[in-house]
Amino acid sequence: MRQSPTVRKRRLVAELKHMREAAGYTVDAARRELGWSSGRLNHMESGRSRPDSSALRDLMNTYGVTDPARREAVLALGRQSKERGWWDVYADVLPDTYIGFEAEAAVISTYQPIVIPGLLQTPDYTAAIARAALLRTSVEIERIVAVRKERQKLLARDDAPELRAVVDEAALLRLCRDPLLARQQIGHLIETAEALNTVTIRVLPIDAGIHSATFGAMVILDYADPLDPSIVYLETRAEGLYLEEPRQVAGYRQAFDHVAMDALSKAESIEFLKKAIE
Repeated sequence: MRQSPTVRKRRLVAELKHMREAAGYTVDAARRELGWSSGRLNHMESGRSRPDSSALRDLMNTYGVTDPARREAVLALGRQSKERGWWDVYADVLPDTYIGFEAEAAVISTYQPIVIPGLLQTPDYTAAIARAALLRTSVEIERIVAVRKERQKLLARDDAPELRAVVDEAALLRLCRDPLLARQQIGHLIETAEALNTVTIRVLPIDAGIHSATFGAMVILDYADPLDPSIVYLETRAEGLYLEEPRQVAGYRQAFDHVAMDALSKAESIEFLKKAIE
């Protein structure tokens, strides 16, 4: 089973808040009861710091959590949240923690109007995108390509997530200036769509007109465990934006479902891609 320390930290944060609220404590009342500084508990509940086992035991004792199984589950979350993901060594070229959330997702739904989704990019395409950003050295570009290739191994695992990708025709048209790159990248999309039954690639043609996702790109991450609520990720030039409120997630899910309905079917999309490189 795939586990991500990023997802475990998020679950731990939710559990800390839940235990405190169930015990009837405010943050200020709890930290005074514990004799902690004003920022310590706030930092734990916001995910800015990861509590050690001693701090977790103090919290559970204060909140009256006595069930041995629950106590051990909280301590296990604490240990798991402190582990390092393989992506940590690439922190210098990663703008945020998205890969950590992606690593444990059961379903990844993405609409991309400008570029090919990262999990489906070839190394040459990834390098071209990085160069176009104008902010990367040759060494950084090599590391961006390396981390993307490592990230894509997720799709080949026995427990691979379901990937549902809607790619706007505009992203394909942007490849026209480089026929060789176009043939490599589009060929890779075809090969992946035909080889992996966990991957669905659908093309949204220009003639679909105005659609439900005109606001731009999005990624929706869904998890197998109900303790891990779905997340919407919106990429920016710097650090990405994460949306977790159920109403927000539902709105983006509705937009994705509708844009997917406007796109070509899986079979039609593969034929469209094949014709694009004839």
